[in-house]
Amino acid sequence: MEVLSMRIPPRLSVLPGKVAETARGLEVMWRAGLVPFPRLDEGLRSVIATRKVGPFAAAAQTSARRDPNAIGLVDELGPLTFRELDLRSNALARAWADRGVRPGTVIAALCRDHRGLVTVMIAAGKVGARLLLMNTGFAKPQLTDVAAREKVQVLVHDQEFTELLSGIPDTVDRYLAWVDEPDPADHIPVLDELIASTDDRPLPPPPQRGGFVLLTSGTTGTPKGAPRERTSVLATVQFLDRIPLRAGEATFLGAPIFHGTGISQFILSFALGCKVVLRRRFDPEATLKGVADHGCTALVLVPTMLQRIVDLGPDILGKYDTSSLRIIFVAGSALSPDLGNRATEAFGDVIYNLYGSTEVAVATVATPEDWRKAPGTVGRPPVTCKVQLYDEQGNRITEPHVTGRVFVGSGLSFEGYTDGRHKEIIDGLLSTGDVGHFDENDLLFIDGRDDEMIVSGGENVFPVEVENLLVEHPDVLEAAVIGVPDADFGQRLKAIVVTKKDSKLDADAIRDYVKGNLARYKVPRDVEFVPELPRNATGKVLRNKLS
Repeated sequence: MEVLSMRIPPRLSVLPGKVAETARGLEVMWRAGLVPFPRLDEGLRSVIATRKVGPFAAAAQTSARRDPNAIGLVDELGPLTFRELDLRSNALARAWADRGVRPGTVIAALCRDHRGLVTVMIAAGKVGARLLLMNTGFAKPQLTDVAAREKVQVLVHDQEFTELLSGIPDTVDRYLAWVDEPDPADHIPVLDELIASTDDRPLPPPPQRGGFVLLTSGTTGTPKGAPRERTSVLATVQFLDRIPLRAGEATFLGAPIFHGTGISQFILSFALGCKVVLRRRFDPEATLKGVADHGCTALVLVPTMLQRIVDLGPDILGKYDTSSLRIIFVAGSALSPDLGNRATEAFGDVIYNLYGSTEVAVATVATPEDWRKAPGTVGRPPVTCKVQLYDEQGNRITEPHVTGRVFVGSGLSFEGYTDGRHKEIIDGLLSTGDVGHFDENDLLFIDGRDDEMIVSGGENVFPVEVENLLVEHPDVLEAAVIGVPDADFGQRLKAIVVTKKDSKLDADAIRDYVKGNLARYKVPRDVEFVPELPRNATGKVLRNKLS
């Protein structure tokens, strides 16, 4: 028998309902190398491990068993094999267990992307702790409030964040994950020292899985906690169905791990036995060098990172061999048609534009083919996902080019915030808080946030349309459009614009440009030029800081 030619029968799609969906999902995982056919027992062991210790530890254990000497992670300190990561996390889990960490203990991590954070993620699963991933861009009050609300008992942080954590009670155990300057007066235990002094034999699985919590962006107040308790191996097909990641390759992770974009692709790359390349701080040219040095086939970014790379220009882009890239995975905020087209011109047909949220996880993915047909689209739902539009009365919208509220059904959707609140649900689908429309080819477009719609003189305007037009101007780098109070029209539009150096653009030129391309009521009456837009750590514009 020629086992390499065997595959899951292609006619499984005719099976009814969930059976067909599961069968299709298994075929997607097999094609990617996540289910090593014919060694289906390995796939089953991975499923069981995920249920016992969660996705981080299960991925590390599976990849260490499959190829212990393969490089699993590269950071600024160098490479680590999957076996080294597995042993490091064994030691840390044992050390924590000796210090009173039990299943259900809440461990918060405030770390940049490096081996310390990865080790914490794996060890937390092995001891059954609940892992809270903190945003490195949050301010001191946000961090203090979140730690109290989530009942944090253990805090792991990089040395650079020490001053931000002065509001955390002394009863919370502290550990340092990354030390820039050793301080003899600092008595906080250092992870690497703890790991080196502890037995690294495997632990028995915890009696219950701990899970992990992602935080919302916190752009309008204290971040909300979105727990992930239902993560499964099968759920990974939502990415693999539309994004051709493959086992044993290399992924450069530019998006931070604490963000949904970064953590989803970290888990998936790790589970596929891919080498994951990390940097603590994003640098556009260093990213290109990392892709070239490690032959990365996938690059994971948020749109502002992609813009900084493309803005380097052809001379710097041409210095590095990025021909290994098959995937530039972009998510976290809107990818404008102009930026997506510029990136396609620079790197070829490799742009995969994902739409989702912390709450719903994956909603849709636009492939390079989708983008070529319709720049700006966020594509179609992958297997196991469902997207529908509803009007304000809760009636479903099925016509193309009609804007409605976006609702999503996904195997990775959360089940409510940690404070007991939830998103609106219609027909079993979860609100994303966005509005959008489908075109005649069933490709989805996001028109904006439903709470950002501007009503001026009775006309509805979504800022993203005007923003996308403005960034197409050759002298404009960034733009944001907001509504400001107006005595006559209720609201009027204001554009906040970042121009290229030495640009001669003025407010009248901006207004004339919009007037020449959009309806008159979409022309900003106010225009302000600024050096840069306020953004959070994942590139989202902080609209509450615009006025």
